[in-house]
Amino acid sequence: MVGEGGGGGGGYVNWGVLNPASLDIVIHPSDVLRRKCEPVVLGAGGAVSAETQAIVARMVEVMRQEEGIGLAAPQIGVSQRIFVVDVPEDEGDEEAGDPPRLATSVPPEASTGLEVYINPVISQPGKKAEPFEEGCLSLPKIRGRVIRPTEVTISAIGLDGKAFTKRGAGLLARCWQHEFDHLEGVLIIDRMLQADRIKNRKKLRELEADGDEGAGRG
Repeated sequence: MVGEGGGGGGGYVNWGVLNPASLDIVIHPSDVLRRKCEPVVLGAGGAVSAETQAIVARMVEVMRQEEGIGLAAPQIGVSQRIFVVDVPEDEGDEEAGDPPRLATSVPPEASTGLEVYINPVISQPGKKAEPFEEGCLSLPKIRGRVIRPTEVTISAIGLDGKAFTKRGAGLLARCWQHEFDHLEGVLIIDRMLQADRIKNRKKLRELEADGDEGAGRG
């Protein structure tokens, strides 16, 4: 995700074979990162299955191991519409002109701890859009500026099976949009400013070459 610190090939998880504990970060150019994810099927009354809960638990574990602030299911090889975020508050820097980032601001710019989004939908983008440098665990050492709306609304299902809608701004809204892109098979290399694409061209080629070699080895 934004500010984030597997391999090539398909990367897709067969739940009949793999254990959730074995899942780890999938790296571009893995095919699963380019698929549009399938909606999560909920049980009676919106119940979230034990399988989905296991996926989420592993996502959270990986995100925290990698010191990220967000992670989408395809980034661990699961092509389902789930992402998790944990955007911390920040005191800001008055001298540098950076305002604090708060979960209590209106709309919030930080999360209230860990938040889980199942089958999310993003809507009502604000009129203002800004560039901001983003990174991605699935694109190590690649960073670039991406222009996104500074405010959006998100609707999703929580891990408790209940639907919710909220509006966010700043880094929280950016994190939502970044992770939602993953569910659509879109990466930051598709959205970053042209100058940053050029700057990252060599690193991207090296990453793709490593992925092709890994796929060739099976």
